[in-house]
Amino acid sequence: MAERFLWAETLQGRTSRYTTHGKELADAYENVFAFMERLHAESMEIFAKLNDEDLKCKTPYGADITKWKWLRLMVEHEIHHHGQIYLCLGMLGVPAPPM
Repeated sequence: MAERFLWAETLQGRTSRYTTHGKELADAYENVFAFMERLHAESMEIFAKLNDEDLKCKTPYGADITKWKWLRLMVEHEIHHHGQIYLCLGMLGVPAPPM
């Protein structure tokens, strides 16, 4: 969801549309995955339109950044959340699969 409403919007020169990640967006396993797949497809469509002529964008806080760095930060942000999940699983004594 952040991929689409934060990262993809920013790459288009728009403000973030990310507001929540609650049940009001989708509930039940099948609906959540359908929602996620739809937003991911929209993101990929936006990313595919990137070109070398327009190399910069602004972060949600107004800082200028190259688009490739912004996309790298998206991946780093996802890695951060993977780490959080592994930490929580470890605290609960639940074995986590290798990354």
